[in-house]
Amino acid sequence: MLVLVAPGQGAQTPGFLTPWLELPGAADSVAAWSDAIGLDLAHYGTKADAEEIRDTAVAQPLLVAAGLLSAAALGDVSPGAVAGHSVGEITAAAFAGVLDPTAALRLVRTRGLAMAEAAAITQTGMSALLGGEPEVVVPHLEKLGLTPANVNGAGQIVAAGTAEQLAALEADKPEGVRRVVALKVAGAFHTHHMAPAVAKLEEAARELSPADPATAYVSNKDGQVVTTGAEVISRLVGQVANPVRWDLCMETFQELGVTGLIEVCPGGTLTGLAKRALPGVRTVALKTPDDLDAARTLVAETTATA
Repeated sequence: MLVLVAPGQGAQTPGFLTPWLELPGAADSVAAWSDAIGLDLAHYGTKADAEEIRDTAVAQPLLVAAGLLSAAALGDVSPGAVAGHSVGEITAAAFAGVLDPTAALRLVRTRGLAMAEAAAITQTGMSALLGGEPEVVVPHLEKLGLTPANVNGAGQIVAAGTAEQLAALEADKPEGVRRVVALKVAGAFHTHHMAPAVAKLEEAARELSPADPATAYVSNKDGQVVTTGAEVISRLVGQVANPVRWDLCMETFQELGVTGLIEVCPGGTLTGLAKRALPGVRTVALKTPDDLDAARTLVAETTATA
């Protein structure tokens, strides 16, 4: 069984969209999406520097566009399940047919702007903790006033909070944590700091006409499979201010019988977690079009054994 997944914010790097725009029809698709949301995605994906694409209002639409573009380049794929990490959930909603690509880009544009505005209220951020056990790490974070915003499994939890709280974490790491790595994000996402963004997303969601998922859609909220489009959208709205439970998503993949996992562009983060948490599951990360052949091979072999 094949799972198709989409990464979240922080996966973007300068110029990562450049080789994808050389594929037939790709530049036209990106130009149309750019017009629809009032943001020059091609510029930001090819010429912008790291600081420019760290901007939440830019990074989020850029990631969804890259995910949709790379999935389209993969060809006709019928995964057994789809999921996305954080903003990648909007990409996954498009994979599942809940939203069409343009509606997904419009929603993520609103999300990015609303979250950027919320992030500007207080200087906040996120840091990944490598190593440590959840039962030790989580209470330590809470003692420092931090939120375990991403529980990613495979020995990784991401803490979110104010700059002062994250500095305190650097100086006082939980037992068993090897490193604390600051993420390339501009706010404490999936925490109470993002509450102002929820109302704006609720308003945008009223304009949507979601379809029910055509493929099993695994939600970040609790790792459960969501069966209605209305519930998918409701969860997308609330999830900006609540923790991501990617660990539970991977548990669900396992229960569903996953044998192969493809992470769309800019791939790498989620396949890395899968290699540690889902031993024996074959993975391919789409970083450039050079990875498409390996992904197509995995699709064919997974389908043949399904």
